[in-house]
Amino acid sequence: MKHIVVLSGAGISAESGIKTFRDADGLWEGHDVMEVASPQGFRVNPELVLDFYNQRRKQLLSVKPNQAHIDLARLETNFKVTIITQNVDDLHERAGSSNVIHLHGELLKARSTFDENTIVDWKTDIHFGDMCQNGYQMRPHIVWFGEAVPMIEKAMDVCETADILMIIGTSMQVYPAASLMHYVPENIPTYFIDPKPAIEGKNKLTVISKPATAGVREAIKMIENL
Repeated sequence: MKHIVVLSGAGISAESGIKTFRDADGLWEGHDVMEVASPQGFRVNPELVLDFYNQRRKQLLSVKPNQAHIDLARLETNFKVTIITQNVDDLHERAGSSNVIHLHGELLKARSTFDENTIVDWKTDIHFGDMCQNGYQMRPHIVWFGEAVPMIEKAMDVCETADILMIIGTSMQVYPAASLMHYVPENIPTYFIDPKPAIEGKNKLTVISKPATAGVREAIKMIENL
């Protein structure tokens, strides 16, 4: 089976109703990004940070996967598929995708501030005072600005085995995620799906200037005819 590697970003989840919550002025829901998405911000005002992610979690639980998520899951019938996502939602999994790598963490998990490997499923609010088994505050299992991206090396290894690359709903401007497309073998078919595509010239590149739901379906038709 050919191996399709999918790099997905906020654009695929936006059609499910998930806010990207980064405004044009760089504020996230009215907050400076460093207030709510950095270790420093968490130290200064943990209640604010916990509330910010509690609201994101509630929103996530109110939405459903869209057709793009579902179509990607169905690809597993005839292809090996690995999804490497910058998204912290679980919409790929809910749609049925079985092999998903989350670069930036997962909103429906929490982890200990003492041991980053103590990770638990968490679908309700995280409160100040919720402790791990060692007595340390729990925090969202999210990769904040300034923190290492623990799954990046695994993602690089996966990209090296790709036969086909599909990039959906991401500008590929944010590192280290943006570097991943440089790890795929040269000259493999690449499909870039985004309403406002911005990508450097690449051999065998097909740009589909559409939202994810329409663009993924178009790309899959092309792939099935390869």
